[in-house]
Amino acid sequence: MIDADAFAVLLADWCLEVLPGQQILVQTTTLAQEPALAVHRAILERGAWPLLRLEPPGLSVDFYRHARSSQLEGFAPLALEELRGVDATLRIEAPASTRALSAVDPALVARHARATQPLREARAARRWALSIWPTPALAADAGMGEAQYAEFVRRALFLDRPDPVAAWRELSERQAQLVARLAGAREVHIQSARTDLRLSVAGRTWINSDGRRNMPSGEVFTGPLERSANGFIHFDVPSSARGAEVAGVDLRFVDGEVVAAHAQRGDEQLQAALAIDPGARMLGELGIGTNTGIDRATGSTLLDEKIAGTVHLALGRSYPETGGCNESALHWDLICDLRGGGLVSVDGELLLRDGAFV
Repeated sequence: MIDADAFAVLLADWCLEVLPGQQILVQTTTLAQEPALAVHRAILERGAWPLLRLEPPGLSVDFYRHARSSQLEGFAPLALEELRGVDATLRIEAPASTRALSAVDPALVARHARATQPLREARAARRWALSIWPTPALAADAGMGEAQYAEFVRRALFLDRPDPVAAWRELSERQAQLVARLAGAREVHIQSARTDLRLSVAGRTWINSDGRRNMPSGEVFTGPLERSANGFIHFDVPSSARGAEVAGVDLRFVDGEVVAAHAQRGDEQLQAALAIDPGARMLGELGIGTNTGIDRATGSTLLDEKIAGTVHLALGRSYPETGGCNESALHWDLICDLRGGGLVSVDGELLLRDGAFV
């Protein structure tokens, strides 16, 4: 099992770097009450103010079932004021069901996503962190027993190491070397049996994702030039489109825009996501996974996009720190596993072969 206190120390000291007097918003579900209380204690012990928000299971479904049209197209003003007033936010994923929204009309979800864009922008403007806590639903998605899954997450968080913070610092240093290698890159070419995609990253900044925001992490990422993607790509790792599973996604790009899209499962959700706004049909991120401790897909994008030997592309909003300027209410990571036979080349030189760095 995961030690909740050790988990809280990692989040407070490495992810958030909590300082005295800060106000830290902590959001999770009642299934993560134990780690939420541990985080509450850790923030208090560092002289800061924890603002704890525990959500009961089914809250999101209840919203879509009862919300009026004006509520689907807006949000509580106090929610925006809270996000603007805090120094940092922490979200711990701990769902009772990972498919809770699968019965909800995807158009309603997309409609509310557009309306709540100011909330996401306010959160992104402050320091933020996202983590995960094992639940029976997450274990079932991963095809593991609850104890096995908890141990898997513990290793992914480096909480099995004598000094987890030191372990994340070491990963940060290794990834800094990869970022240095990619600095100045112009074109990335991704190839596999069902993929042949070229995109430009000229002038863009590569970011070392070392657990400060996503915990666990283990990736480097950038924002491709918005009109540069040409070709096709197959995403073989299932992902979630706001609570509904989408699998076997094929996309074709012409001058940066998705011109053809199909999913073997969840195609309705895919099409609804692409229709959110014009920016949803363009790329906001290219990431390369480096975490060797996450060795299999689990159904959680937070974990799966970090698998060493994978690349992921996000449809929609760019991260401004990369130099990307695509705007959208969508940011959806789709994962391509190259470990079974795939190549990534940078400016004509091989970077990854069959998921291993060259």
